[in-house]
Amino acid sequence: MSNLYQTTLGEHPISLETGKLAGQAGGAVTVRSGDTVLLATATAAKEPREGLTFFPLTVDYEERLYAAGKIPGGFFKREGRPSEQAILLCRLTDRALRPLFPKNLRHEVQVILTALSADQENYLDILALIGASAAVSISDIPFKGPMSAVRMGLIDGRLVINPTASQMASSILDLRLAGTRETVLMIEAEGKEIGEAQIWEAVRLGHQAMQNVIDVQERMMAEVGKPKREALTYFQLPAEVRRVIEQRAGGLPTQILTAAMGKEERNRALDNLHTQLLTELPSLGELFTSEAIEAAWEELLRQEFRALVLSRGLRPDGRRPEEIRPLSCEAGMLPRTHGSGLFTRGETQVLTIATLGTASDEQILDGLTPLESKRFMHHYNFPPYSTGETRPLRGPGRREIGHGALAERALAQVIPSEEAFPYTLRLVSEVLSSNGSTSMASVCGSSLALMDAGVPLAAHVAGISMGLVKGDEGFTLLTDIQGVEDALGDMDFKVAGTR
Repeated sequence: MSNLYQTTLGEHPISLETGKLAGQAGGAVTVRSGDTVLLATATAAKEPREGLTFFPLTVDYEERLYAAGKIPGGFFKREGRPSEQAILLCRLTDRALRPLFPKNLRHEVQVILTALSADQENYLDILALIGASAAVSISDIPFKGPMSAVRMGLIDGRLVINPTASQMASSILDLRLAGTRETVLMIEAEGKEIGEAQIWEAVRLGHQAMQNVIDVQERMMAEVGKPKREALTYFQLPAEVRRVIEQRAGGLPTQILTAAMGKEERNRALDNLHTQLLTELPSLGELFTSEAIEAAWEELLRQEFRALVLSRGLRPDGRRPEEIRPLSCEAGMLPRTHGSGLFTRGETQVLTIATLGTASDEQILDGLTPLESKRFMHHYNFPPYSTGETRPLRGPGRREIGHGALAERALAQVIPSEEAFPYTLRLVSEVLSSNGSTSMASVCGSSLALMDAGVPLAAHVAGISMGLVKGDEGFTLLTDIQGVEDALGDMDFKVAGTR
């Protein structure tokens, strides 16, 4: 039996329907705004995946061009690999959902979002976030939701909740956020040098606007939601394993974290200790599985790192919380490219190359977004040698596409108009060495390369990654985080802007 629920987001009605489509999924919800319709499903595997040390969540977005009355281009005339916009939507949804699942759940959970109809006025990304939350909330999968999402625009000096694509054409802010009843989970934004007070007010108003959609999801859970599955496999770390690893490791993790050494040397020292534990401890009994040892090791590292930061104000490389690693910049280092910029921050190094083309070089977009072409592109490559590793070279993965888009979004607002500068612009950022926030180093390298190519930018743009470590009695902010601080901390917040 179909159940229809209606609410509003800003000035626009939103409907959520369940019980009509995809009845065998764990949870299925059809979300509609205007003539944009999206099906969201959430299903958990019946059996756990053995040997995992993390929660296996997958978010997929099926971008069907029939939704906008289009036939795909090319010879095959059917959808192939996901478009860049589709991958970014998957990452956006994953980022908001993941914190709300039990971290020790070991059953694979798959959320599939399918665009069924697109009027190209009401955005699919916000509906995808709402639909994903609703599908999981009414399913049998444990979930600390519901959550909701909203887009905020700044049009003619006024903050607009959930604007349409036509309205966004004249907006100087595009801010998307997701959150629960109590708090904000995810923020993603770009704007034309918007002031901090306006950004904060946009976040406040957006979180307030989400509450209607959270209300209706709670009604759905109460009226049609499935009982949450109890017979699920959760990983439980035996106290004995935790105690033995703390005893065997002694104070070595802290000594390694605080020693004056580079990333490679530190990782080697930690890996040696880790390998020693993995080799010696299984002989102590059946509790000492590789999964339990891995989990206890990660927990110990996290505890030691947090104690260093919160109690002693120390960081793994000896910096103070607000201190930035040494920087260096170089422009024009390549003789035959149109522009090049090399940016180094600590052990993170990115080389960006700028290329200018004509209008015929614009990228044609074969997707469901209102945009049909792009004249400014930023591509990001992360080769294995940048972390001292080896692996097969393939096409760009989700992470590379996501990080490339972050830098592109940071720079797009200072790119001159086509009337002022009638060229197509392509940037390629090659990560040469990685130890924290290569995406923000790409912003800096790109700014240098564009200036070297003679592009009349409105201003230089820089980016940096901020971290957070939260304790029972307060928190510490970390400026310019490196890899280990990203892995063991509570937040990776990338910020880019002009002076």
